[in-house]
Amino acid sequence: MLVREASDHCDWNDHVISYPKTNSWNKSIDCCLWDGVACDGVTSNVIGVDLACSWLHGPLQSNSSLFLLRHLQSLNLFGNNFIGSHISPNLSAFAKLTHLNLSSSQFVGIVPSEISCFSKLVSLDLFVNYILDTVIVFSQVGKFNLHNDWGTFPGIVFQLPTLTTLDISHNFNLFGVLPKSNWTSPLESLSLQFTSFSGDIPNSIGNMKNLTILDLSCSRFTGHIPSSMWNLHQLQVLRIANHSFSEVVEFENFTKLKNLRQLLVSQELNLIYDALEYTFPKLEQLGLYSCNLTKFPYFLTSLKRLTYLDLSFNMISGEIPMWFWGISHDTMEMLDLSNNLLEGGIQHLHETNLQIIYIWNNSFHGPLPILPPSTIEFDASENGPIPFPSPVTFYYSIASNKMTGKIPSFICNFTELEIIDLSNNTLTGSLPRCLTNFGANLSVLNLRMNYLEGIIPQSFSLRSGLMTLDLSQNQFEGMLPQSLVKCRHLKVLDLNNNRREDTLWLGTLPELKILVLRSNNLKGLLNIPRGGHLFPKLHILDLSNNNFSGPLPTNLMMSLKAMRNGKNGQDKSLYMTRDIGGENSELRSYENSVTLTMKEQEIWLLHSLVGLNLSHNHLTGSIPLTLGNLTSLGWLDLSSNKLSGVIPRKLGDLASLGCLNLSKNQLTSRIPQDK
Repeated sequence: MLVREASDHCDWNDHVISYPKTNSWNKSIDCCLWDGVACDGVTSNVIGVDLACSWLHGPLQSNSSLFLLRHLQSLNLFGNNFIGSHISPNLSAFAKLTHLNLSSSQFVGIVPSEISCFSKLVSLDLFVNYILDTVIVFSQVGKFNLHNDWGTFPGIVFQLPTLTTLDISHNFNLFGVLPKSNWTSPLESLSLQFTSFSGDIPNSIGNMKNLTILDLSCSRFTGHIPSSMWNLHQLQVLRIANHSFSEVVEFENFTKLKNLRQLLVSQELNLIYDALEYTFPKLEQLGLYSCNLTKFPYFLTSLKRLTYLDLSFNMISGEIPMWFWGISHDTMEMLDLSNNLLEGGIQHLHETNLQIIYIWNNSFHGPLPILPPSTIEFDASENGPIPFPSPVTFYYSIASNKMTGKIPSFICNFTELEIIDLSNNTLTGSLPRCLTNFGANLSVLNLRMNYLEGIIPQSFSLRSGLMTLDLSQNQFEGMLPQSLVKCRHLKVLDLNNNRREDTLWLGTLPELKILVLRSNNLKGLLNIPRGGHLFPKLHILDLSNNNFSGPLPTNLMMSLKAMRNGKNGQDKSLYMTRDIGGENSELRSYENSVTLTMKEQEIWLLHSLVGLNLSHNHLTGSIPLTLGNLTSLGWLDLSSNKLSGVIPRKLGDLASLGCLNLSKNQLTSRIPQDK
């Protein structure tokens, strides 16, 4: 009977569209054998449901048979998509629940007060999208995790008698203060990173003798750092970056915390640069960024276990001293010296074991050696001449330097590269054929703002993984290679300010979201084949300053489905950033930079936008009514053509439209007053 009851209660996934994990859920099999289901060994009652990252998609209804599992002790629905479902008060049926994880599953709305009835709950994770307007107290909770929630955080949580972990980081709209007293919980880990917690850090924080992790970075605390903090001798991780403290912090105080493994500070420091008495026997990660440092602190030589060193955004000037290269020589993996005033060369870089190197926005120059073989990320943009990558580098940027000459063909030997950014240099010559047939790894190729010329090779292949191709502001000419249609993953194509002579066959690229062909020699009609389904996902089309002629085609407007159905400005992730690197990578994304013309001025595209620019051509006839169906348009420019007739009233109904330019045409009516 118990097994039959369990199987009956395990059919709650009937209302959602499910994928891999629930493929084993067959009613002809005991549900205790189903993937993600755990049963009591004696009673066969279902006591655990773990469907984390199971591709569940659909609403979680309040009458779901899930809520009949009265003996459930653990429920994990992390990483699914319940399409804006509210957290059901019926969760209170799980009186024996000890572990609950509803994070990152697209639940929304208020956390129901019924959830506070879980008297045995020891772990609660509500990562992303909840409103905290009720005081939720669980006397036995040991772990409390909230991300991307909003409201006022209930201060009584700090008094929970068994609370050991409190992580409410990444809640920009979550407000609160730290209690002045009554910290009764045995907290070991407290993270308030990227919240709107404000006020002073109270002296009472020094009573948290069990704290091993304290992260107060990127919140709104003011005042000063209380002296009691230096009594937290168990601290292993301390982050107090990006605050507005009213005092200069004595660096010597940090040395009282002998168990520190990670120290991240962003605050003006009072330290003696030549001192050796600053000792951190266990320190592995050190970040002293935006601390107004003017020299390399010599105490760094005493650190033998560093894997991570960040001295970026300071005012360190001159050349890197010889002794610097001996710091934690065998263990250092990541170095960030970006945005300082450093100059000279880096002759000893190849002698290190560094994997990640950021030295952008300095004044390094001169011939530099090949990078160490261990390097996987290298950003030296805005410097002088920079070396070419090692064979295992996957991110390589030398943008905004003074690189001259041709692109050497041996760069194509570095087949692990995912991103190549050589933009804003003075490179000349033709595009090496191998760069258009680099293989599946390369996702971004940015050669913008150089002096490259000639014809783009016909060597793009079906195995291409290219997502962003930016060859803008060069001197390429002739026809675009038809082999570009093989780049089925391409999302951003920017060829503005060249000498191209093509038409719109690029519309067959299924993932293309940005197409910028401004200021070329494009000519002919804009028409596309009747019934053709081109540009299905295009958000931005810029064909301005060319020689297109003839009428604005109705079928082109009808093909732009994403401009009809999208949500303007709300899908930045679609094309503005690119996830890169492995799971241990410090660099998580590459942001595409695209320039657009609005009202005859060039601007940088800093956020997602839906736009159409056909200005400065020779288009004739009337504005088609179908243009009014592009309801997601945020920007429309048809100026400087030969359009005539009346302006369709439907343009006044485009609620997202923030910029409209119809000037320098032969139109006979005014722009609709609605707009």
